[in-house]
Amino acid sequence: MLAYRHAFHAGNHGDVLKHVVLMRILAHLNAKDKGWRFVDTHAGAGGYALSGHYARQRAEFADGIGRLWARDDLPGALAEYVALVRRVNGDRAALDQYPGSPLIAQALMRPQDQLRLFELHPTDYRILASAFAGDPGVEVRMADGFEALKSQLPPPTRRGLVLIDPSYEGERDYAKVLAALRDALRRFADGTYLVWYPQVGKLGARELPRRLQALAPKAWLHARLTVARPDASGFGMAGSGVFVINPPHTLHAQLQPLLPWLAQALAQAGEPTWLLDQHAV
Repeated sequence: MLAYRHAFHAGNHGDVLKHVVLMRILAHLNAKDKGWRFVDTHAGAGGYALSGHYARQRAEFADGIGRLWARDDLPGALAEYVALVRRVNGDRAALDQYPGSPLIAQALMRPQDQLRLFELHPTDYRILASAFAGDPGVEVRMADGFEALKSQLPPPTRRGLVLIDPSYEGERDYAKVLAALRDALRRFADGTYLVWYPQVGKLGARELPRRLQALAPKAWLHARLTVARPDASGFGMAGSGVFVINPPHTLHAQLQPLLPWLAQALAQAGEPTWLLDQHAV
């Protein structure tokens, strides 16, 4: 939806989970010399000023990356994630900038790799296009990522990761995620697909993991963190989840010690919970 701006939520607990998993998948792809293509269907502005108007309205980053920024006891994968965020901030002591998925992928890409970034919001598109102007291997388009995905699969090297992370402000996005994945898997059955979703009261959100399981042709991994409570009216994001189709075989073992640690570190109210499940044929 064009009213949605990810800057309101940049660096929150959902971003922490999503971006830690994204980094682990890209690191796995980098274990081989052959290039990969990363497709971000809803790329946003690429990066976010946490001191800006939008981020400060809710300051959700304070209970996300803000909880990890100054800790010196981070497990390995989280230490790598925070180190990347620090590089974006120029190693300054203060946390001011947060990298979105495009900047995280750019930090891990090699000369043989490709980024394909899609964003429909005109302001975020202009910021995104400016940030990557002239970068070899990177294409930025103002387009509906659900539709644009069709033109990107399969990648020439047959190695790729697709991130699907729409606003979910309307129920229709849940159906669009499923339709886009169904088509993508017909085109590129061996690709890795990372879907992020919010843990909210909507039926679509509750049903999405089960419906994604039914789509996965070979293997899947589902990770979820619950760190907050909805408000008195039942609204608000209690947590979030990521669902990975064709995950790296290393991912489950990497996340197993991280999720309980993150659940405690990011807990806002009550007893946090976490889930990690996988299936392989």
